[in-house]
Amino acid sequence: MSDNDIQNTSASRDAFFALHHGLPRQGPGSDATTRRLLALAGRLPERPRVLDLGCGPGRSALLLAAEAGAEVTAVDTHEPFLDELRAAAAERGLTGSVRPVLGDMGALPHPDGSFDLVWAESSVFAIGFDRALAEWRRLLAPGGTLVLTECVWTTGSPAPEARAFWDAHYPLRTTAELGAVAVGAGYHVVSAFTQPEGDWDEYYVPLAAHADAADTSVPGTAEAVAGARAEIAMRREHGGDYGYAGFVLRPADPRWPTRPEREADHAAVRELTAAAFGSSAEAELVDALRADPDAWLPGLSVVAEAPDGSVAAHALITRCRVDGAPAAALAPVSVAPEHQRTGAGQAVTRAVLDAARLAGERVVLVLGHPEYYPRFGFVRASAYEIKPGFEVPDEAMMALVLDGSVPVPSGTIAYPAAFGV
Repeated sequence: MSDNDIQNTSASRDAFFALHHGLPRQGPGSDATTRRLLALAGRLPERPRVLDLGCGPGRSALLLAAEAGAEVTAVDTHEPFLDELRAAAAERGLTGSVRPVLGDMGALPHPDGSFDLVWAESSVFAIGFDRALAEWRRLLAPGGTLVLTECVWTTGSPAPEARAFWDAHYPLRTTAELGAVAVGAGYHVVSAFTQPEGDWDEYYVPLAAHADAADTSVPGTAEAVAGARAEIAMRREHGGDYGYAGFVLRPADPRWPTRPEREADHAAVRELTAAAFGSSAEAELVDALRADPDAWLPGLSVVAEAPDGSVAAHALITRCRVDGAPAAALAPVSVAPEHQRTGAGQAVTRAVLDAARLAGERVVLVLGHPEYYPRFGFVRASAYEIKPGFEVPDEAMMALVLDGSVPVPSGTIAYPAAFGV
């Protein structure tokens, strides 16, 4: 690299950061989305240890410290952003809760198991989704959670202009494709959702104002402004093709290995299901669904193994329909009495939902306890205008969208005949 190249690179970098100084955030997002991700992360320790990577001026770090009572280690490569964070933390009385650190998210010195929550909003692109999942997992304490947001295709057929733009800058994948990457990397996908359109406005409206006010005579600034305006124009013209998505990921529980059921497991699943529910009705339901080719979905009957190799838990997803469109139904989920309240049920439920995601299912429905299933990302089905054909409390009929890149069907649920409804 020549001296001129070095100078040009330095000027471009300086101009980019100058354009972004003073922005409320450095990528699409909002306080509402941060709070939603935090809620989906589930129960945290009283004083959770949080690592916020690519923190920028620290909008998320400050919220996590103030509202989750977290001890936040906030990492960024740009010292002026950290200065902004220090000033904001002092102003809010959070200096003792937020520790800004100049560092590289791709070369983290922290010991294994140091954090209850690893957080990266609008920053994972700096090293790439796949690498982040591989390198950051070791940082999580037992039961820890990885939360990040990433730009994704929201359609299977984006416009050529949008495809060319993103292929040149940062090739995108769909939420479902990234979910498959996460499962392959040893995580359960607790939740994955497309962020609201307003999250883009929170970033682009102030950025556009900065671009309009920028002095383009400063070296590198004209190029930085042009880049920002091109990105904003692409969003305006082709925003229906892509979006930002939030991911809440948790490493699989090593105590409960899971796998698809085998034919040799049928008797054990039958016995376990009858014992879990205290009657043979649910066991007979599983057998009937297994015998129905229109209902049975290969690979979506999953068991968790106890340390002795026996079947400790079972979860089943079968085909249902919503006004004729294919959907999936989770039921039943069974845990052997001796293994209840040990995490086996959660492990097998997460595993079967991951399997459904990998199989290309769009939405999973469950009729169940409204205080249990939201931990897996389920919300009221009525939010998607989905309803059962019989009377149940609204909060008990829930839906989990697995692939936000395709429309979610709406209407009345038709279950397989074996359910008798």
